[in-house]
Amino acid sequence: MSVPSKVSVLIAGGGPVGLTLSALLSGYGVDHLLVEARPKTSRHPKARGLSARSMEIFRRMGLEAAVREAGLPASQVFFYRGRDLVDPDFVRTEPAHGSPDSGEEHTPSPGLICSQDVLEPILLRRAEELAGSRIRFGTRLVSLDDDGRGVEAVVEDTATGTRHPVRADWAIGCDGAASTVRAGAGIAMEGPTGLGRYLSVRFEAPLGDVVADRASASYFLTVPGRGGFMAVDNDRHWIYQYPLDPETDQPQGLSDHGHLAGLIRTAAGIPDLDVTVRDTMTWRMDARLAAAYRSSRVLLAGDAAHAIPPTGGHGMNTGIGDADNLAWKLAAVVAGYAADALLDSYEAERRPVARRVLGISTDNARSRAGYRIDDELLLTADYRSTAVVPPTGTAGHEALDPTGCHPGCAPGRRAPHVGLVGGPPGVTSTLDLIGPGFTLLTRTDSPAWRQQADIVRGTGIPVVVRPLDTGTQREAVPGQWARHCGGAESDDAVLVRPDGHVAWCASGSSRTALAEVLHRVLSTA
Repeated sequence: MSVPSKVSVLIAGGGPVGLTLSALLSGYGVDHLLVEARPKTSRHPKARGLSARSMEIFRRMGLEAAVREAGLPASQVFFYRGRDLVDPDFVRTEPAHGSPDSGEEHTPSPGLICSQDVLEPILLRRAEELAGSRIRFGTRLVSLDDDGRGVEAVVEDTATGTRHPVRADWAIGCDGAASTVRAGAGIAMEGPTGLGRYLSVRFEAPLGDVVADRASASYFLTVPGRGGFMAVDNDRHWIYQYPLDPETDQPQGLSDHGHLAGLIRTAAGIPDLDVTVRDTMTWRMDARLAAAYRSSRVLLAGDAAHAIPPTGGHGMNTGIGDADNLAWKLAAVVAGYAADALLDSYEAERRPVARRVLGISTDNARSRAGYRIDDELLLTADYRSTAVVPPTGTAGHEALDPTGCHPGCAPGRRAPHVGLVGGPPGVTSTLDLIGPGFTLLTRTDSPAWRQQADIVRGTGIPVVVRPLDTGTQREAVPGQWARHCGGAESDDAVLVRPDGHVAWCASGSSRTALAEVLHRVLSTA
């Protein structure tokens, strides 16, 4: 298969972030090429936790069911703490789900545990279904030169050594913490390194019966235990995370499978456990943030933009959120109905989120008393940029709210989940009404709003009106919309961006401003 010499977007990196970005761009009709140096998807579980926000994104992509089927059952999404796996005095806790006293469902798509080695093939299949041979594993990015009008890249087939020049309008670095794209763009990373070094051991052992009464997603070992276990299937397949001590842990011992099996038996508290070590990897815990997310025609996403400690499970999820935010903006620029300046809002919105996640995750890593796993933290992302139109006099805000999810329709925030009943199969939430372009959510059908949307759509900007209540066809759960949106009148509207964040809240009397607002959001005003 030949490598295209010209594409709109070049993506470097085929992990969860790059594959999500590819599938989203395909959904928006953007021609692109993805290159990944690895010949196949990851065989190591690596990241495992998928937050509610990531699952909402996969829901919009039509992948939620497949991902949920591949993950651990919800009954096993607990967190264990004990001296070893057979400690009779263990403690088992649930992840946090929003405000503890609200009792309200904030999302139709709660998070789950789905390890990266299982998730990546699902994302790859979807990316290949949509982009075919434009997804190139076994192809690495050799060089990248940004001339201000586009990028000149060279990619190499890792099996044959054959090199191909590629001209792209935009290049996106989804190529990890050691990003070639970031280095080529001259973007620095800021923040501490070496918060810890760990050995990750993938192994098989018959532990299903051992943990049957305490099945969890993660098993944190308390003193005198060392490290912890991560469940892959809570039966035979496991990961042991072992903290490395530079004074006592010698390199030769880290490759001795017999030595590693002994460490696992000691940590499990089962001296005669039958252990088969499959493979290992060492990794370093850093807390770093790129100084910029964009340099001319080059942008960064995922670990290329932020190295987040895994303590909290937000690293991969923050990257998936990056892809969701960036995809629609790239699509709008490539299609010509948005100005290049729209892409500056990507950094303005996502970098503060990553900075806040870094702070929370670093605090978790330093906590001796354990930490709270918050499935809904990323639902609270609140953006301030040129791509939202806040009301006059809006006060300062926090990029994330660690106190819990408090749904609302304020510009910059994620549009709230409101249950829908009586509609077609698969449409059970306001989230199911959003996309692929801009969406005007109204309480009831409004010919006046439809007329304005038709006018704007005629200029090339994709926008549709979606009423919550359509009489006999669909209606919102009584009271939810008014509670979250401040009792909005029947002819008011909420303009939602393709990524599900509110761009503008409008009264019926301001409907003629729709075109002006969209041009402002798209940086064409």
